[in-house]
Amino acid sequence: MAATDEVRYPLYEHRLDNGLRVIISPDHAVPAVAVNLWYDVGSRHEEPGRSGFAHLFEHLMFQGSANVASGTHISLMQAAGASVNATTWFDRTNYFEALPVGGLDRALWLEADRMGTLLEAVTQESLDNQREVVKEEKRQRYDNVPYGDLLEHLVALTFPADHPYGHTTIGSMADLDAAELADVHAFFRRFYMPNNAVLSIVGDVEVDDALERVRRYFGPIAAGSRPTTPDPGVLPPLSGLPRREVSADVPADAVHFAWRLPALDRREFDAADLAMAIIGDGQTSRLYRRLVRDEELAQGAGASALGLIGGNSFGFASARARDDAPISEIESIMVDELTRFADEGPTAEELTRARAQYERHWLHGLATLDSRADQISAYATLLGDPDEINRRLAAIASIDAAQVQRAAAEHLDPAARATLVYRSAEEGTEEAVA
Repeated sequence: MAATDEVRYPLYEHRLDNGLRVIISPDHAVPAVAVNLWYDVGSRHEEPGRSGFAHLFEHLMFQGSANVASGTHISLMQAAGASVNATTWFDRTNYFEALPVGGLDRALWLEADRMGTLLEAVTQESLDNQREVVKEEKRQRYDNVPYGDLLEHLVALTFPADHPYGHTTIGSMADLDAAELADVHAFFRRFYMPNNAVLSIVGDVEVDDALERVRRYFGPIAAGSRPTTPDPGVLPPLSGLPRREVSADVPADAVHFAWRLPALDRREFDAADLAMAIIGDGQTSRLYRRLVRDEELAQGAGASALGLIGGNSFGFASARARDDAPISEIESIMVDELTRFADEGPTAEELTRARAQYERHWLHGLATLDSRADQISAYATLLGDPDEINRRLAAIASIDAAQVQRAAAEHLDPAARATLVYRSAEEGTEEAVA
């Protein structure tokens, strides 16, 4: 599908009197519906000494509310045929479910009940319980798996510790241990309110009927005083080549680069994103061809951009060594490929392929109701305009080779990178190099 022929999703937007932003997108292909609620709170909104609170609430929100017994939220949704989950990230927390359309009332009621009355169920006992759940999650997903602390290291190398993006969403276990019940209640009151949220409904619904149901369940919830958004400004490119080398029990040596990219709402981010795709997305990318196929030094190589809204985004490139291939040689080749790309820019074939890959991934992701609802909420929350979902492909198609080359030269300069190296060892130790 060419970008000029891209699909257009119908979007109907309304704001309740309490400030809840509601976006409804009818799709009558199947008798199903996706309900997606984004709160404008993520790890970047946390204050010093309060890291991990947004993620903690991802867990607490499933532990009951005034009218829902502890631990029954998911079972009630599953009884209606729903898949249900939540995630926390730097810029947001989202809660979502996809289910047969007959269960829409139950989904809306459950989301509204925990938005309006969660604190009635957040006791010292539930806080202590979920605090231990988060600690176990950190042990299983971060501490005791190979490369599990990758993002933690890259975040520390790329942003100052006091920057909103200076810590990961899992947060500090010391901060969670120090959290008192009053701290947790205060965090909820600050962020979990209708006028700090976006509710998207996608599926087999009529707009007026769906909106009336939303009013019924969410309308009585009082608005709060919306918190100010952290504004750290735009940080300059990295300097001084910050570097960290970690000796750990990993299956192979690996090297990772990180950059500060433009924020998600800037056109330069899209150009840098395409540059990253050409450099490291898939087996036709430059890094993969050079390191894996031609030189046979790496078992895998790639690059990607992580779009964020608070002044800067992340850019990453990585390679994992094959056998005993020297990391220093792999790193040198990565620098060479990045420099060459900035000097020469993409070929016409590479740019066409990168655009096509973007379009394929984009349309594949939007094929499901739940992914589409999540993307609508994302654009409404982060960019202020859900209709960006209908302009995305045209925006990518309009980026030319000169813009991609300029983005690479300005934002993917090897001299403005941070470097993380993992070296395989039986016992893990860590060394940071300025």
